[in-house]
Amino acid sequence: MVDSTRTGNPDPNPRDTPGLEPGGGVAPGDTPPGASSTSEAGPRQAPSKGWAKGPLIAIITVTVMVAAFFLVYALFI
Repeated sequence: MVDSTRTGNPDPNPRDTPGLEPGGGVAPGDTPPGASSTSEAGPRQAPSKGWAKGPLIAIITVTVMVAAFFLVYALFI
């Protein structure tokens, strides 16, 4: 069963938001209400800098194998 409170419009309801004039506008000098967010707020862990060891080893391995192939090809053919 779907929870209707989670699938509804995430924006604030103008009838329940204080400070709105009829028609949805705000009074001059007043701050409009912020829209609600569907993303999760909170602290985020910063991504690590640099290359991960696995992809770096794979790139180096492929590069060495390609270089070795061309070296063997040049020497024996």
